[in-house]
This record gives sequence, structure tokens and C-alpha cells, in this order.
Amino acid sequence: MTTMTHPPVLRGPDEGRTIAVVGDVYRFLATGDDTDGRYAMFEAIVSPGGGPPPHIHSREEESFFVLEGEVTFRVGDEQIVARAGTFANMPIGSLHSFRNGTDKPARMIVSVAPAGFEKMLFELGQPVAVGEQAPPPSRDEIERLLAVAPRYGIEVRLAHP
Repeated sequence: MTTMTHPPVLRGPDEGRTIAVVGDVYRFLATGDDTDGRYAMFEAIVSPGGGPPPHIHSREEESFFVLEGEVTFRVGDEQIVARAGTFANMPIGSLHSFRNGTDKPARMIVSVAPAGFEKMLFELGQPVAVGEQAPPPSRDEIERLLAVAPRYGIEVRLAHP
């Protein structure tokens, strides 16, 4: 028999800490505090033109499931257009990014394992209401991202090599 180490988590469609980070909105479904650090999961609303710069995680795998819209994943030098129903997993150490190149928002579920990456997003993000759009990323926000990311084992590359 297994022992529960944390209580079950149930979040409705309008629940979960919601923040704007560098032009996108993330609603947290489960954090490391909810899962004893095993994983974190969040809904991402990627604005037209949105998505993070190329980066490498040194601590966690990151997976994506596209629910609505279309995003273009870049893995190393390869580009993959992902539409609703597409799953992608980025192993630790892989250079990757994604971008919404359309004129409509895209919606994904993002999971990281183990948890911890969400703490960086909390440090960078600004609270927003569920359904609210993120402001466009500012130069200050990008500079903060570049300063904070290394503390969380993230290497940000503003351009692919």
C-alpha cells in the first residue's frame, strides 16, 4: 500500500495562479508544492508572435501538448509546426524554443519534471486574471529573464548558433 505524501489537487477552469511572463499567460494547474517536487504543469496561452527565446534546461525535461492553435517548435536547427493534438518532449540539455507565428492565440499544456522551473516563472511574472491577455514583453522584462534564468539552471540564447 502506498502512502499519500500530498493531498489531491483539483482546479477548475478559472482556478490556478495565473501570471503574464514575457508576453504569454501561464495558469498553473500543479506546482512542485502540490506534487512534492515531482513535476509542475501549467496551461500556456501563447499570444500571436509570442513564445520564449531559445533556451536549454539543465535540470528538468519539458513537455508540451498543443490544445488549440499552432506553434512552431525549434529544436536545435530543426523547426516543427505543431497543431492541436501534437505532443512534444524536450529532454534535459536540448536547445529549444517555440513561437506562435499565427494571428490567433495558441493554447498548450506544459509540464516540467522535476518541478522547480515554475519558481523562475513566478519570480518573473506579473499576476493577471484568467482570460486576461499579457502585455507585450518589455526590454526590462527580457533583461530580468536573462539575469534570473541562470539561477534556475536555464541558459537563454537570444539567437540560435
